[in-house]
Amino acid sequence: MNALSEKYFNFLKKTKKASENTLLSYKRDINKYINFLEEKKIRIETTNGANVLDYLMGLQKSGKSAATVSRSLASIRSMYRFLQNESIISTDPTAQLHSFKIEKKLPEVLTSEEIENLLNQPNITDFKGCRDKAMLELLYATGIRVSEMIDLKISDVDMNIGYINCGHGDKIRVIPVYALARKAVKDYIENARTFMVKSDSKEESLFVNCNGNKMTRQGFWKIIKQYAVSANISKDITPHTLRHSFATHLLENGADLKSIQEMLGHTDISSTQVYAQVVKKHLKDVYKSSHPRARKKQTV
Repeated sequence: MNALSEKYFNFLKKTKKASENTLLSYKRDINKYINFLEEKKIRIETTNGANVLDYLMGLQKSGKSAATVSRSLASIRSMYRFLQNESIISTDPTAQLHSFKIEKKLPEVLTSEEIENLLNQPNITDFKGCRDKAMLELLYATGIRVSEMIDLKISDVDMNIGYINCGHGDKIRVIPVYALARKAVKDYIENARTFMVKSDSKEESLFVNCNGNKMTRQGFWKIIKQYAVSANISKDITPHTLRHSFATHLLENGADLKSIQEMLGHTDISSTQVYAQVVKKHLKDVYKSSHPRARKKQTV
């Protein structure tokens, strides 16, 4: 069974050119499913729709969200379709299964005050704090993904002119950087990174860990969680929160959706339009809490 899954993972990596994050996600979902089959003593070649549904219902009963269950089904279905195309199985056992209904939630965003508080948490008198300040400022200044930030190289940023080159191949986008973020990144490069990276190192990544190696997504996750706690922010902050806040605050202050779409790197405008819903909800909440008559309870 492991041989078949490895064959599929190899297909994702070499043929589909899946990113490392995508590959890890598929591996996590499928390996859990395979462990389930092995416990039930079911061979992957003989599984049917009832077996898959049994696994998915188990995930749901264990408290997994509809989004997690639907993602697991998508991963499993993708593997079975590969096995079917390879003539390893004759039919896809997931063909008649439908994704679990997902309640769409608006992205969590921080207020301007919460952003200011968060960005002021790093202690810029030491190397680590100087780096963390630069990372937080750059994410909020540009709205780039955390994966894009940790992939930035020194050559991708020009803090004298004030822009970064983000992306790969023909999908590179140029994003401006506000003055405070430019200063934070410039201070980090000149006063911290120089000492964090060994003199004989060929490391080109802009942001590095305390060992002088490329910063990881997991490493940044821990960093932002720690600063959220010290800033007394009760919201569930993720690495994407600054990206959501960037887009929402631009929209609130008059930026058009097309420009925000270009800066975020969305291929479909519908992905950007969700921030318009966030703004509408925010305005509705402000209206309800601020209008003197809206606060009055209706009595019959």
